[in-house]
Amino acid sequence: MFDRRFLALILSGLLPIVGCAANDGASESGVDSDPSTLKILSWQAPTILNPHLTVGFKDWEASRITLEPLATFNKDGELVPVLAAEIPSQENRGVAADGLSVTWNLKPDLLWSDGEPFTAEDVAFTYALIANAETGTTNAGAYETVDRVEAIDDTTVKVTFKAPTPAWSLPFVGAVGSVLPEHVFADYNGANLREAAANLMPIGTGPYRVVDFKPGDVVVYEPNPHYREAESLNFDRVEIKGGGDATSAARAVLQTGDADLADNLQVEPQVLAQLEEGGKGTVLASFGPLLERLEFNYTDPDAANADGIVSTLEFPHPFLTEAPVREAISLAVDRETIATQLYGKAGEASGHFLLEPAQYKSPDAEFAFDPEQAIAVLEEAGWTDTNGNGTRDKGGVELKLVFQTSVTPVRQKTQEIIKQTLEAIGIGVELRSIDASVLFSGDASNTDTLQRFTADVQMYTTGNSNPDPADYMKTYTCGELSQPETSWSGQNFSRFCDPAYDALWDAASTELDPEKRAALFVQMNDLLVSQFAVVPLVHRADAIGVSNGLAGLDPTPWDRMTWNIAEWRKTDGAAE
Repeated sequence: MFDRRFLALILSGLLPIVGCAANDGASESGVDSDPSTLKILSWQAPTILNPHLTVGFKDWEASRITLEPLATFNKDGELVPVLAAEIPSQENRGVAADGLSVTWNLKPDLLWSDGEPFTAEDVAFTYALIANAETGTTNAGAYETVDRVEAIDDTTVKVTFKAPTPAWSLPFVGAVGSVLPEHVFADYNGANLREAAANLMPIGTGPYRVVDFKPGDVVVYEPNPHYREAESLNFDRVEIKGGGDATSAARAVLQTGDADLADNLQVEPQVLAQLEEGGKGTVLASFGPLLERLEFNYTDPDAANADGIVSTLEFPHPFLTEAPVREAISLAVDRETIATQLYGKAGEASGHFLLEPAQYKSPDAEFAFDPEQAIAVLEEAGWTDTNGNGTRDKGGVELKLVFQTSVTPVRQKTQEIIKQTLEAIGIGVELRSIDASVLFSGDASNTDTLQRFTADVQMYTTGNSNPDPADYMKTYTCGELSQPETSWSGQNFSRFCDPAYDALWDAASTELDPEKRAALFVQMNDLLVSQFAVVPLVHRADAIGVSNGLAGLDPTPWDRMTWNIAEWRKTDGAAE
């Protein structure tokens, strides 16, 4: 049975050693004093700069500096125009009263970073590219309700929906809304999209343009001379350096001062607190919709079809399709210990899949850590240790699973805790750790990615990228199944499929009454949790390390950190 003393050994044995006195050769003043250079560490290194071809936040973050949406949401959930001249509303006749369309007026005289004019035709083309099934884009779900996109004139674009749609602010908004240049991608609107050079050297309307990109290593930007407010930019050079690990990235900002900013600091709270004593920076942790979760593979990762491909619908999983097995795993996960010991103030144990905004959070979804009940559930379902080897079996199938996630100190410790508690109830566990640049790459040819999911269980974080959760909750619909027929572009990596869930999503996608719509999303959350289709673990804060000399950041949970990089600047570190 589970012994918390063993947990203490896991935590102490795996805890990184941080030397507070070391400075790795950094100067006393810390970050390069040159105020014209911005140094960002993204230890999960970017591998592609087209946000419509990736599932990784690391790639969205890097591409967001160059590519822009029509609008985005600030931290208060308010729409802010970016390429749009104003936010559509019923009052200004931008939002149709019947919910069937939205019309965006664009800022005039905008240019792409190569000097070509930006027009409404680029917006219409971007939709056509995303909606084209041959392109295999990963953000297609956000545009599922769209019927057509029309350029009325150079600065007016109309989005018409298939049915009355409350989520009119989902397409072309925030991180999933980046607009692509038609003159650059026109010859790649098909299966050849991944061959486009602009996936690595993007042409955008944003404040900085890419001048050098080594995938998995470094991205270098310089000011976009055609940016609409080019004279206001504060940096001559922006660098995103990848590689290393989260602890080293945190040390470089907080202790040695070798960098200005480090994102996604999945580091134990006691380590971050120790590093902050270096006095060179602070950790900003803000709670939004991010959820660390366990996801089950409903297909068999060991059975290959005629083409030698595994994890296809042709072969259901030999035991994870059984609800009692998934329930037992959920009961054997000690969320409170994981959240308290590994996340501290940057995490809260959670039993919810949909966390934000508050009106969509279920009041009923609960979780329990009860290994004894987990054993009882397995016994009742016929899973016993007939072989006497400590692993339960039934009908010649043993409860042995491969559990994968990305390489971070926190995630490897989480794996160890879960492995120990699962093995205590008779489930064998093999741990697999995959470099983040691979796991989140979106590379359809690589079997080690989230979407290929060739393990039994995987752990990662995501959340709704828009205050409207329609796209996020669409993840587990049957139409989003990640399969070879869709070039593994679907967001439903687990291949869970329930017509009852789909019916709820269909109803929510056209329900214009806010209260009724919120109730539908709550039902969807409760269905996923009650069927143990997904096991929520930790409501995660988005933690970033920021140099004392960097100002202007305005993090929002509804877009990437770099959304307002045009306003960032360096100071002398004094309070303002």
